[in-house]
This record gives sequence, C-alpha cells and structure tokens, in this order.
Amino acid sequence: MAIFKYNSERPFRGNPDLHLHYWGREQCAPGHSVGPGVRNLYKIHFIHEGTGKVTVGEETHILQPGQAFLTYPHIVTHYAADIDHPWTYSWVAFTGEEIGYLLSKTSLTPEHPIFPMDESLMPVLYDRLSAAADHTGSLDLALKAIMYEFFGLLLRTVPAAADIFPVPRQKSIYVEQCLHYLHAHYCENVTVEMMSSSLKLDRKYLSALFKKTVGLPPQQYLLNFRIAKACELLTDTNCTIGEISRSVGYQDPLLFSRMFKKVKGCSPKEYRIRHADNDIVL
Repeated sequence: MAIFKYNSERPFRGNPDLHLHYWGREQCAPGHSVGPGVRNLYKIHFIHEGTGKVTVGEETHILQPGQAFLTYPHIVTHYAADIDHPWTYSWVAFTGEEIGYLLSKTSLTPEHPIFPMDESLMPVLYDRLSAAADHTGSLDLALKAIMYEFFGLLLRTVPAAADIFPVPRQKSIYVEQCLHYLHAHYCENVTVEMMSSSLKLDRKYLSALFKKTVGLPPQQYLLNFRIAKACELLTDTNCTIGEISRSVGYQDPLLFSRMFKKVKGCSPKEYRIRHADNDIVL
C-alpha cells in the first residue's frame, strides 16, 4: 500500500528555485508497474528492499536495495517491481528553476538515472520529511532545508566527470551573468546575439559554455523560463492570453500559443482550465 504525504504550503512564487510537492513510501505488489509515461516534475525513488527494473528509451536498468533512480520531466519512463522479490521504495517529487543547474553538477542523465544511496540521509529521507511535516509553521522552509541537504549529498555522491566539472570560476561567472541577463530581459525581444554583445563574449563560445554548464542551450532555457512564467500568470492572474503573451516576450499571441503547446503539450487556455482548481502537481 502506498503512503503519500503532501507539502500543504504553496511556493511563494509560481516557479521557485526548489519546491517539494510530495513524498511517500510503498511496499509494491509483485509486478507492480508504472508507465510507460511522463510527468511534469522530477521524482526520485530509493530502493530499500527487493528488486525491480527501470526503462528509459532503449535502456533498461535492474535495481537492487541501496540504489535509487531519478525520473525526469517529459521523459518517457517505465518501472516495475520484480515478480518474485518486489521492491519497497520511498520517493520524493519536486520541481524548481534550480534543479537543472544542480543536476548538471552530477553525472546523472535521463539515459543513466541510477545512483547509489548513502548510508545516512537517503535511507531515512522519507522519515526526516515526515517528521518535519508533523510540526506546524514554516513547513515549506523545513522541507526545503532537508531537500537542499539531500542535493548537497547527491552532488558529492555522483559528481560530474572531472572534464566538465567544476567549471573554472571565470567561466562560471559568465554563465551566472547569462542567467541574470535572461531572467531580467525574458519579457523583451532578447536574442543570444544581444546577450553575448552585452557580456562582450563570442556568441558561439557563450552558447557552448552555457549548454555545458546548465545542460540546455540558451534559446531552450529562455523558452522554458518564459513558459514557466506564463504558467504562473495563467494560474495566478486573470490576464488575457494576449496580455500574458506580451508579458513573457511574445508580441504574437499565435506564436506564443504554438511555443506553449510545444513545451506543455496543451494550449494556454487548456492549461488554465486544467489548473484552475488543481494546486498539486502529480
């Protein structure tokens, strides 16, 4: 039977740096299967007992106790408990603007999402989060503190290869400047050429450095950031689609709708209707 626990506090803004949506634990029935399918958040399962398999694309991984796996948003994933020795696992589900950057500092990828659990925090992460939820007041802050502790441990457990991490400090500053620039100018008709000119860097060099560090090219990061801001406006305001389009850098509402559907799989209007009374991301 699955036990779900939810973060009852909403984030202070639509797309925070890190937000834990829910966590849980389950002793799976033999052959219990999830997917193939996609989610719109990150989810990590920690295997405590038994075995099972995870399939992403053409890659299938067999997991044992003491291992964990990460599922990525919008990546088709299928996982199933073993028939003879079904696994017992716990999980955390989260989103946030900072997640892509944090994961870029690890060796994890959608094709290789498996990592070993440590011996202290990960086996008891469910219990730590549940204990924090038993205390009233500042719940989201308490949960976030535990999750940042977990990510600090994850970065030490599966660091990125030495040839790509750490990024030299000067290069890291360039990427930070890019992020600040995009976050400040996303509502304008910004281009990579404009950004590289502002930072006095070669466009190709800047694009390559940005992708190496963040995991996405600048254009894709900007698109995702704009759509995230649009989702915030769709759920938190009564602005028209045209007003939201212009607020996130698209003067043409039709182009905005096409780009929104490309990222979210539905139109802005459909997204607003679906999320009108749904504050929990599953």
